[in-house]
Amino acid sequence: MTLQLPDPIAAFVAANARLDINAMLEPFAPDAVVIDNGSRHAGRAELRALFEDQVLPVKAIFTPDSLRHQDGQVVVEGPAHGDFKGSPIRFTYRFDLEGDAITALEITA
Repeated sequence: MTLQLPDPIAAFVAANARLDINAMLEPFAPDAVVIDNGSRHAGRAELRALFEDQVLPVKAIFTPDSLRHQDGQVVVEGPAHGDFKGSPIRFTYRFDLEGDAITALEITA
């Protein structure tokens, strides 16, 4: 089954699968906020640092397998695999979208 992800989320997931940080950043609004297991990162510079520090070194790739809309958010769940302890780990990604941009993302395991 192929999920019909909204375009900005689909672009982010596809870029993550290639571990392409520049493309991962493109769907985010310039002032977007990412909360990753309680740690807050705001703006593209902080998001780039997050991806460079937490995604690239361990080749963390998120593979969504479920999608729902809840409380105005797009909630996507699935495993992330890579070179990290416990891989794969199931994550929940809660996206806020505005137009064609991701304005907020909360990631929890």
